[in-house]
Amino acid sequence: MVGWLAAAAAQAAPSRTVLVLGDSLSAAHNIAADQGWVHLLDVRLGDMVPPWAAINASISGETSLSGRNRLPGLLAKYHPGVVAIELGANDGLQGLPLDELRANLAAMVDAAQAAKAKVLLLGIELPVNYGPQYRDGLRAVYADLARQKHVALVPFLLEGVALEPQLMQDDGMHPRAAGEPIVLETVWKALRSLLQ
Repeated sequence: MVGWLAAAAAQAAPSRTVLVLGDSLSAAHNIAADQGWVHLLDVRLGDMVPPWAAINASISGETSLSGRNRLPGLLAKYHPGVVAIELGANDGLQGLPLDELRANLAAMVDAAQAAKAKVLLLGIELPVNYGPQYRDGLRAVYADLARQKHVALVPFLLEGVALEPQLMQDDGMHPRAAGEPIVLETVWKALRSLLQ
């Protein structure tokens, strides 16, 4: 009985895994998977002693609601030590009310924390034609949640990339392969302290 309990406890303990739950910005949209920032992160994590690993559960087109619905199964499968949540871009592009986005993100943070994982929120920005009120409100959703839930935050995933045409694909939304290492460094600055 004691051995079974110990095995069950070990199974439920967080692993040295970073689970990335995102959309096309994390799913290496229109570039080779091994050029995306999550794969680059996995390589870096693998060089650590002892090593960590990254699991990329990102799907192009993912919304905060679909991510919220998928997260419990992912937590049960991988028992991640860290969950990086990169969702909200598709919600914003569809004009989802910000209180709904906030509720979905908050539920994901709560679920990850209940599973004993640390959380990193990866914020996004919308094009200027969405207007300052919605864009400012979107920024505030990430900032307020990070403060209220005591989680790490990257305010803008594509910082240093989004306004550089040579680093962005022709759609103006997704990085080229050349921009992905910069995305990784932006994420790494906030992530590395969570790996201690």
